[in-house]
Amino acid sequence: MAKILVVDDEEDLEMLFRQKYRQKIRSGEYEMFFALNGQLALDLLIEHPDVDMILSDINMPVMDGLTLLANTKEQNPLLKTVIISAYGDMENIRKAMNLGAFDFVTKPVDFQDLEITVEKTLSYISQIKSNIKAIRENNILKMYVDETVLNFMGGKEIESALMENEIIEGTVAFIDLCGFTRISENEEPNTVVGLLNEYFDLMVREIIEEKGSVDKFIGDAVMAVFQGPDHLQRALKCCIAIRDKMEAIPEYSEATHFKPQVSIGINSGEMVSGNIGSKSLKRLDYTVIGDTVNVAARLQAKANPGQILIMEHCQAQIPDKFTFNRIGEMALKNKAKPVTVYEVGN
Repeated sequence: MAKILVVDDEEDLEMLFRQKYRQKIRSGEYEMFFALNGQLALDLLIEHPDVDMILSDINMPVMDGLTLLANTKEQNPLLKTVIISAYGDMENIRKAMNLGAFDFVTKPVDFQDLEITVEKTLSYISQIKSNIKAIRENNILKMYVDETVLNFMGGKEIESALMENEIIEGTVAFIDLCGFTRISENEEPNTVVGLLNEYFDLMVREIIEEKGSVDKFIGDAVMAVFQGPDHLQRALKCCIAIRDKMEAIPEYSEATHFKPQVSIGINSGEMVSGNIGSKSLKRLDYTVIGDTVNVAARLQAKANPGQILIMEHCQAQIPDKFTFNRIGEMALKNKAKPVTVYEVGN
């Protein structure tokens, strides 16, 4: 759904717009908001920060369209403004374009021309958002990019949006390879790295199989995130498969007696998703943070080799899908009260 804010001091304009765009509003393609001046528009944008574009007059009381444009450009470079004004206002239109207005249409409004302009603007916004999503999800550039590259891809729009974050619902799993330091102490570094990559590759294949994503590798551990339908169930299936396949691998050598096993902590709930790091150094990591993530990490730290631990509220969501054993109350770091923990069976 595209969200459009119309800013004009002509009160009857709202009725006219709603009539002209009634089909798109009814079908859910557009959601339209209206404000009689720039100040009311800024107030509305605080309540609805996800507005995609503004259609604004220039001459209005309290706050004019040029001041509104300057404010919105500073606060949200992704928000695009189309100026609606008369030909006689061409000097102000030029000022608006210099301030970053995306386009303009003239009064009296030709709604056929306006619709073309709106669709063009929304298409541009959609493309920018797609580019940002690709950079975020794939971490393609790792923020080691030249400023000219950022300018080519959208400049401040991309750079600003990369620092935004959102609250998501999902499941996070920390999967640690137990006792791997024994290998590190007794084998050549190249051997250690090769073996660790083999174990990681096994884990990653199972994460991908259940449509999860690898957030990061932390030493000899993996942090995985699952979103979308049945995210908790898919995370559990993935972790059970990793545990079982690891345990099926024979000892690495008689010298070390290393038997690959994993300890796993899983938690589900809200978390903040976004880029964390230094904007100044242009070095960011796309990750999830929050209490849900912290608890999963602490459950993993408490888990024994071959053990998968989850919180009680997770077990309650899918009590009949898996076998669970109630461990009981457990004290976790930075938690004021003990929490009830379950172990995932086979």
